[in-house]
Amino acid sequence: MQPSDSTKLLFREILLAGGMIFVLIAALYAHTQSMPPLVVVESSSMVHDDEGEVGSIDAGDLVLVHKSSFENIVTFAEASDPSNPYYGHETHGMEGDVVIYKKNGETSTPIIHRAILRVVPNEAYPATTTANPCPTGGTYDPEWRIDGRSGACVLTWDVPGTQVINQTQITIDFDGIDAGYYDCKRFVHAGVEPHLRIHEWTPKHSGLLTLGDANKCSVDQGPDAVNGSSGLRSSDGSVLGPVQEGWLVGRAGGEIPWLGAVKLMVSGSGPGLTYVPGSSIMYLLACIGGILLFPMVAEPVLKKIFSTSPESIQAEQERAFLVALGVDEEE
Repeated sequence: MQPSDSTKLLFREILLAGGMIFVLIAALYAHTQSMPPLVVVESSSMVHDDEGEVGSIDAGDLVLVHKSSFENIVTFAEASDPSNPYYGHETHGMEGDVVIYKKNGETSTPIIHRAILRVVPNEAYPATTTANPCPTGGTYDPEWRIDGRSGACVLTWDVPGTQVINQTQITIDFDGIDAGYYDCKRFVHAGVEPHLRIHEWTPKHSGLLTLGDANKCSVDQGPDAVNGSSGLRSSDGSVLGPVQEGWLVGRAGGEIPWLGAVKLMVSGSGPGLTYVPGSSIMYLLACIGGILLFPMVAEPVLKKIFSTSPESIQAEQERAFLVALGVDEEE
């Protein structure tokens, strides 16, 4: 083979590989309507089992990011309320949707946590454009729209899926009576409840209260919502408010376990493999080994199968006949 032929073959293989990657990404985009269509989970805040578990979200997993309208997000409160049309809706091992969002809308690594409840203004009036947007009281919500105009002063709140309607502050016990039971997975001491309890919370604005499944009821919105919560903070040090529509990246869909660990392994930033379960590394290595060994195992098996096919037998007979005649097959 001439050097030019080798170059052409290499170029063709590169084009083929690039084309396959493009088709895969295009197919994922068509399915999720989101770009990028996949995110790699870096932390252990959503684990259900320290050893890893297929079906829940572990560090090192790839998760599909589905584009979703804000209104279509189903919260834990709604999914655990027997009177709610979304009752029983589960994703990744628990009731409610898991959302991917940007902390306070900033351009940092997105958070992937479960939507626990939604706070919605009940009584509100349009905010003014002066330095004091709420002259007669209320919580200023820059995104809530009244008569098509953004900016509202909220006086009272509703929480769909619970009994909280038209309240100035939000207090909910997720104890299985007041609302669906949410287990904090922690020992009860010093008066700390074993279940999630929202206590006299006045939200900064409308949106979603969020929580990592493994975070023992330490909600992202901090101690203003749940006593003892450390909360998440944005780059300026402020604790997050409820997740607003503008912060939403998407809704977590299916997971592809283990494969994201490759990206974490070669990444020069982030936690690396710190939070990836040991079982995930083992299964990843087993997958890579299986992929490498498959061609070596499959090739002799396929050759044996094809050699017994009628077409192969006929080709061998024709080849033997040509040899007997002294005819070269390449002529």
